[in-house]
Amino acid sequence: MATAKLTPLGLAVLELLNERPMHPYEMAQLMRERHVDVRVKVKAGSLYHTVERLQSNGFLEVVETQRDGRRPERTVYGMTAAGRDAFMERGRELLGDLAEEHPAYLSGLAVIDDIGRQPALSELERRLTRLRSAIAADAVVLDQLKHDGTPEIYWLDWRYVSEQRLFELSWTERLLADLRSGRIVFPQEKPRLNLITKDENHDKTG
Repeated sequence: MATAKLTPLGLAVLELLNERPMHPYEMAQLMRERHVDVRVKVKAGSLYHTVERLQSNGFLEVVETQRDGRRPERTVYGMTAAGRDAFMERGRELLGDLAEEHPAYLSGLAVIDDIGRQPALSELERRLTRLRSAIAADAVVLDQLKHDGTPEIYWLDWRYVSEQRLFELSWTERLLADLRSGRIVFPQEKPRLNLITKDENHDKTG
């Protein structure tokens, strides 16, 4: 059995094929409808490349070819036993293992002192605006899923992402407040605290 590790897109393809055989065009449609892009980048070229790689690894096989009028012939793929084993194994790993993830935001926070106060505050404000917009969009999708009666177990990924964005919004708002108040200072700035200098303290005690 092939031992190649599944990419996030490869896992998403096998997730669909675990339901039934289908052709890549149908996979792309379902991924859009189910908002799979919330957890993996989905592009037509990369999807077809992923399907080819899964087939070469023995994780899926051609079930049939379809032709609808003058449209190009479409190849329908199904998951093999090896593909199902790899799918189940990778799914368990992703649920239970603690992966080392490196969000881009962390790199930005690491150089905030180099950027300087005003540019940093402006960029954080811009981030907050985008977060609020994304959170509003999340709410629309989640409301629709609830309205459609889609079982919650099918959109746990959306719950996670939306709540993660809410946390990031709250955390960034607190960071911005701390930077503005002077509780967190930039290296070039003096702390905005009513501290008594050594000279003042000497004058009062002398």
